[in-house]
Amino acid sequence: MGKRQNRRYTKDYKRTVVERMKQCENIRGLAVELGVERRLMYKWRDQLEEVGSEEVPALNSRESALRKEVNQLKRVLADKTLEVDFFKGALQKVEARRQQSGRSGARASTTKSGK
Repeated sequence: MGKRQNRRYTKDYKRTVVERMKQCENIRGLAVELGVERRLMYKWRDQLEEVGSEEVPALNSRESALRKEVNQLKRVLADKTLEVDFFKGALQKVEARRQQSGRSGARASTTKSGK
């Protein structure tokens, strides 16, 4: 394992890194590029957001509300995705039973859809 260096980073550098994180799609790549651990970058982001929320409450309240809404929508989307997966699985099981019962000569427990 490589040698770990204890470095001190200025607040301006931390702000710059956090701003780049906001613009970046690949945080892991950014961390490698800068030579900073990803975990540390996220820690800086969290610290700066706490400080920033005290400095500019009006702007951050709007941003905060939007973030909450995005998170809520992500949760709803995840729930709906789980529901869709569940129903797909259920339909596959029904179709498998229908095919099995069709081979044995027994009548299917459900009727075929006209779709």
